[in-house]
Amino acid sequence: MKILAFGASSSRQSINKALAGYTANLVDGADVTLLDLNDFEMPLFSEDIEKASGVPAQAHAFVDAIAQADAIVASFAEHNGSYSAAYKNIFDWASRVEKAVYQNKPVVVLSTSPGPGGASSVLAQTVNSMPYFKGNVVGSLSVPNFYDVMKDGNIVDESVKQSLAALVAKL
Repeated sequence: MKILAFGASSSRQSINKALAGYTANLVDGADVTLLDLNDFEMPLFSEDIEKASGVPAQAHAFVDAIAQADAIVASFAEHNGSYSAAYKNIFDWASRVEKAVYQNKPVVVLSTSPGPGGASSVLAQTVNSMPYFKGNVVGSLSVPNFYDVMKDGNIVDESVKQSLAALVAKL
């Protein structure tokens, strides 16, 4: 199974990218591709830019990466209660390439933060909106207090570890 994983954050040290990668690698024998949103930098979405220059190649590359996958594991950073600007811009451009951005792929949707909220606001937004863009959400989980839960690249909280394993079993 080919799994595409990404953290919806532009942080080079993204805890959401770490969580997505860890979770995707729980699938035995999976071929995991871990994307870095920094590889998809584009101008701020604008119809004027689209008319003048077309859709950037990076938007096509993002949509193509989804097309190559059998399933997706995405973990969302929360910036002021919503998506990170980096993810939202990539998504806006990608939707110009393919309105069904997630192409009917099964998706595990995660979120995490250093604090007790676990980015639950953006998780709820994502779970509610993803079906409109043909994301087949098979499950979701908010992981609060990331630095207490993950240490040295491993989940140390048994409850979270079991929850993540149960989610990827649905892929």
